[in-house]
Amino acid sequence: MAARSKTTAKKEYKWELRLYIAGNTPKSVTALNNLKRYCEEHLKDLYQIEVIDLLIHPQLAAGDQILAVPTLVRKVPVPIRKIIGDLSNEEKVLVGLNIRPLKN
Repeated sequence: MAARSKTTAKKEYKWELRLYIAGNTPKSVTALNNLKRYCEEHLKDLYQIEVIDLLIHPQLAAGDQILAVPTLVRKVPVPIRKIIGDLSNEEKVLVGLNIRPLKN
């Protein structure tokens, strides 16, 4: 299961995020909703979210060394960063991903 933000056209994104989940659990849904909200608020059109359901593709967990779900992996920009959980603490997520909030 993969979801892309805004457009399906081949485009370079400044932020490439991968969210690992295990099925359609409340924690997984919450994590995805929180991630989408933070990205729209702070990254606008500069991001791509790829959702990987480990119940469907368990072999993909090894590549990013996923030990728990949901886990968010920031692939780009480097260095790679990971956050485990439902992403409900916005400040912790922004700091963990090194995202500086956009000024209005």
